[in-house]
Parts: sequence; C-alpha cells; structure tokens
Amino acid sequence: MAEFSGNVALVAGASGLVGSHLLARLLEGTDFLRIYAVTRRALKQEHPRLANRIVRFETLEAQLKGLVCHTAFCCLGEAQGEDSSPRAVRFAHVLAFARAAKAAQVQRLVMLSCMGADEHSENPRLRIKGEIEQALEGLGFASLDILRPGPLLGIRREMGPAALARTLVMPLVNLALVGAREQYRGIDARTVAEAMIGAARSGRRGVYRYTYAGICALAGVKQQRASTRSAPKGGQPPVPRTGQPPT
Repeated sequence: MAEFSGNVALVAGASGLVGSHLLARLLEGTDFLRIYAVTRRALKQEHPRLANRIVRFETLEAQLKGLVCHTAFCCLGEAQGEDSSPRAVRFAHVLAFARAAKAAQVQRLVMLSCMGADEHSENPRLRIKGEIEQALEGLGFASLDILRPGPLLGIRREMGPAALARTLVMPLVNLALVGAREQYRGIDARTVAEAMIGAARSGRRGVYRYTYAGICALAGVKQQRASTRSAPKGGQPPVPRTGQPPT
C-alpha cells in the first residue's frame, strides 16, 4: 500500500454531512501530515494538523496560490443538493476548487457526486452533477475518483421533516432494493466518507466511478452482490470484492 505520511490534503465542503465525517476521519488518521479545509465560514474546531482557509470561491485560485497538495476531496453540494445556492453557482464553485487543486499540483481528486448523475438528464440536479463530472474529467487529473451514492443517511444540525423521515425509513426500503436497484440504496454518510479515503489510498490512475457496492468496498464493507458501479475508464482493474484497496 502506498505510504502517505507527509502528504497534504485539500478539502472542500468540510461543514456538510459527508464532509464533516471526512474531515474527522482525516484528522484521526495518519494518511496526511496536513489538511487544508477551504470554507466560506470558519469551522468550529481546531486541530494541530488542520489549517482552515476562509475563502471566496470566486477568487479561490488566487487565494490558494503557492499551496502544494497531494490529494483533494470535494464534497461541495453533497449528493442530495443540501446547498441552497443556485445550481450554476455550485457548478462554478466545484470547478473553481478543482482548478485550484490542479494549480496546487494535486494528483488525485476524489469527488462526491450522486446516483444518476448525467449531463443529458432532464432532471436539473442530475444534469448539473453530470456536467460537473464531465468538466472535472477535462482538467486532466492523474487520478479522478467519482462517488455516486444514493440517498445520504445521517443526522444533520438542521434537518427538515422529509430528510429525517428518509433517514429513519430508508434502511427498511433498502431491503427491497436488490439486483440492479441496489445502487439506489440509501447509505450512511460515514460510509461514504470512509470510501473517499479508501479511494485516496487505492493508488489507481485514471477515472473511476463508484455506486453503492463499489463505495462499500472502498469503505471496507464486504458485499455479497456484484458491484453495479460504472465501468472504469483507462482499463484498470476493479475494486476487489473483499473491499481491500490494492497495494
């Protein structure tokens, strides 16, 4: 397995449902010597290895000029569209972060998208997610991992009745989602966060997309059924069924 001690991570969306779990796990682990979290408002936490950069995404590249990082994690907007900003603004913010990461010499970008993302979709949320994915592919990262989870499960600080009901009911609905429908299962935000770190540890090159089974494999959760994620690009082997990242 690749050695990560001394590497630097760049994180966007660290205050969201998945992003907060991701940041916590990065700070608990030893994969990265330093974690830069870019946010619009100050995070309510401190850690010796955490550097919180308060930024304006419109000028992000200039604000991060001179920064050198190894891996970037993008959780902006998250999979359920919790971000209330216009979709065009979210697209611009993700693209600005990716460009800043590229300028910071990032070799691997791990992005949180959503199940069904498609630039040709009639659904506006799925279409913008698909357009974002295509834009990031065009930036030419050595490694691009795109996670496409179904409904995210977890307790948020501000949670409406619909989101709470989904979190409570979805585990039962999951039981009926089998075969090709498995990829639409609800998934715990902590599992997705673990999977993002698993993707960073994989050491693969090229573009990969993961849905439910692939995300669980990256997180180290064993799956009995075959993965239903999109086929990888670049001719690389798939994630092992055991969920163990390749060495």
